[in-house]
Amino acid sequence: MGKKYVTFGEIMLRLKSPGHERFFQSPLLEATFGGGEANVAVSLSLLGKDAKFVTALPANAIGEAAVREVRKYGVDTSAINMTKGGRVGIYFLETGANQRPSSVVYDRSESSICLAKPSDFDFTSIMADAAWLHVTGITPAISQDAADSCLAAMKQAKKAGATVSIDLNYRKKLWNYGKKAPEVMRELVKFADVIVANEEDIQKCLAIEAKIDVTSGELDTEVYKALTEEVKAQFPNISVVAVTLRESKSADHNGWSAALCGKSGFYLSRHYEITDIIDRVGGGDSFSAGLIYALSEYADDEQYVINFAVAASALKHSIDGDFNLSTKAEVEALLKGDGSGRVQR
Repeated sequence: MGKKYVTFGEIMLRLKSPGHERFFQSPLLEATFGGGEANVAVSLSLLGKDAKFVTALPANAIGEAAVREVRKYGVDTSAINMTKGGRVGIYFLETGANQRPSSVVYDRSESSICLAKPSDFDFTSIMADAAWLHVTGITPAISQDAADSCLAAMKQAKKAGATVSIDLNYRKKLWNYGKKAPEVMRELVKFADVIVANEEDIQKCLAIEAKIDVTSGELDTEVYKALTEEVKAQFPNISVVAVTLRESKSADHNGWSAALCGKSGFYLSRHYEITDIIDRVGGGDSFSAGLIYALSEYADDEQYVINFAVAASALKHSIDGDFNLSTKAEVEALLKGDGSGRVQR
């Protein structure tokens, strides 16, 4: 068996209003599953990596359906703890259009992963064959126990010699248990090698300021160069900082690119104009998965690494649901310039 690419976090029931409708405009909600770390695991599996997803879920029909959904895409679910009770977390999604933004409502308190403690996971055996561990700033935001579990996973991954990445993923609506994000996240980042973030994540999670106006539609790349260098100055253990650069022109039209401050320099990716967004939820997770894959395969070509991650994520914007169902071949075709959308016959 090859080395495992492990992700640790929460998978939720996703309840979405149909199309671009408001909540309960019609008496329907579309039920699927999603969540940052599960999204990364599915995408890594489809890109060709041996992915393993670790979480806690209740042993009921909904928890079992969540496991089946991830396993369907080839992800190893053997380390999921289904003995803790609790519930499956839920998030409600209303997809925006034009000048009306998308909206997310969380209903995830007392979820299984929220209640689980570090001792509920055998991280020593989970990380024994791990090449990589990926976590996000979402799980540490939901409870102290979840934050402690994240830290335990990261420490054990480092002990096992795995590379550790963290997507800072600041979620203002979740930090409610008495800790501020920087108190928790700055400690976690000490055990990471790779950071994925946008400029708000860096400011809110690490308390590192950047003078950036994200509403202007224009991006000053020199500011990002200084920002990523400051992150590496404060956290010398970090070898790569990847920053997504989203220009939100409307809910349907975004400019999409990224910057990477790596081992060999500072790189800007190719830029994509995404003019008809189908679903941008999971866009950052698809970027993380593309980055992890490319760093593991093409570490000596950091320009290619950041271009691969951005191309993978650009494709996700065309796919409904949390998961990026794009393959390595499709990402490579886009990298070679085939973004025409013509029928492949």
